[in-house]
Amino acid sequence: MQPSDLDNRVATLNDRYRHHSATAVLEHALHDPDAGKLALVSSFGAESVVLLHMVSVARRDTPVIFIDTQMLFAETLVYQQELAERLDLRDLRIIRAADTALQRQDPDGTLHKTAPDACCALRKTEPLQRALDGFGGWITGRKRFQGSSRSTLEFFEAEDGTGRIKVNPLAHWAPEDLRTYMEENRLPRHPLVARGYPSIGCAPCTTRVNEGEDPRSGRWRGQDKTECGIHFVNGRIVRQGENA
Repeated sequence: MQPSDLDNRVATLNDRYRHHSATAVLEHALHDPDAGKLALVSSFGAESVVLLHMVSVARRDTPVIFIDTQMLFAETLVYQQELAERLDLRDLRIIRAADTALQRQDPDGTLHKTAPDACCALRKTEPLQRALDGFGGWITGRKRFQGSSRSTLEFFEAEDGTGRIKVNPLAHWAPEDLRTYMEENRLPRHPLVARGYPSIGCAPCTTRVNEGEDPRSGRWRGQDKTECGIHFVNGRIVRQGENA
């Protein structure tokens, strides 16, 4: 099978920026025609402030997409407002599931208890795909250290089934790199991190993490589910990690 135009562009971008730093990759991607029009998708979670700050420095008018599932912690909503103001984000887009879809699929707000994957699809995946319509790609916070499935993650990758590029500026960063960046730039942490929530999702599906546990063990605790499902492989929605 011949490489597609998308695959060729991704290969060109990875060759072009392979030895660049995270900040340089992000800045170049936001101005490189081969990357297309990009949006940053942010959960305004535990580590999100790093990419949000980078974007505010590199190109403040970059569209920032925030998915309000209407089941988030109040602290996340306040943090989102405070960061947007502090970083002077010029194009923040808050998206939600359509009211008609919520009434049809989750009228009493209990879908997360009986079908968590369906709840994530309704409140996260479907609204995001609509919001990304018209973009050539999107910026994610995924990193190689987050699991074996990401151990070879590149700065740029093709999103099968959509024709878009995903940009992963922090692919090579370690946890200490995140902490150092936050400290050096005096960036505020999500208030729930200090209360035992190193990974933060929707309130009904997130619990505190005990000392020694995996940072994501508080997400969907007790269920055979570890991710929300906003990434694609071979055109299919799969659970592959927090997008930060």
